[in-house]
Amino acid sequence: MKNVIQSTLVVCIVSLFSFGTMMAQEAEPSKKLGIGFQLSQYQQDFGVGLNVTSPYFVHKTLAIRVRANLMFNEHIQSGEMTWTPYSNITLGVLSSSATMAGFMRLYGEGGVIGIMPSSDFSDESFVIGGYGLFGFEFFMSTHFNYFIEIGGIGSGASADKVPTKPIYSNGLSISTGFRVVL
Repeated sequence: MKNVIQSTLVVCIVSLFSFGTMMAQEAEPSKKLGIGFQLSQYQQDFGVGLNVTSPYFVHKTLAIRVRANLMFNEHIQSGEMTWTPYSNITLGVLSSSATMAGFMRLYGEGGVIGIMPSSDFSDESFVIGGYGLFGFEFFMSTHFNYFIEIGGIGSGASADKVPTKPIYSNGLSISTGFRVVL
């Protein structure tokens, strides 16, 4: 029994080492046009959206990213908690580091956000602000990655039709999703 456990342990260690070596030797992840989907949390608002990343330029370290999100503002309406949809769009520049271990890439991104609030909770028709974030891309192959981002948004947007006129789309932002890089 002891020999079976030792043999199994050796096979597991060799397999892990082989997998790590294989990942390190895989081709560099693509830095071409990327299209993706994300789930987001901006302060207390949940959202879903799409993103498009330009091909990288300037020594393959910079790219332009556009996102469009359908967000849901959580607030009280007629004495009940509700989620009212609104939308936003971002335009940003991202700077990417080299790929680490053949499957992970770090990046920073910053830009402008345009918010189109619902008339159910705001008198404003358009609010502009800024955002910044850092992210991690985990490549399952050279053309497909999963990403996690954390950052902040500043827009000054407030739900002026809701009691206490709370701010929304300000503060902490968290997103996760996937991208297909063509």
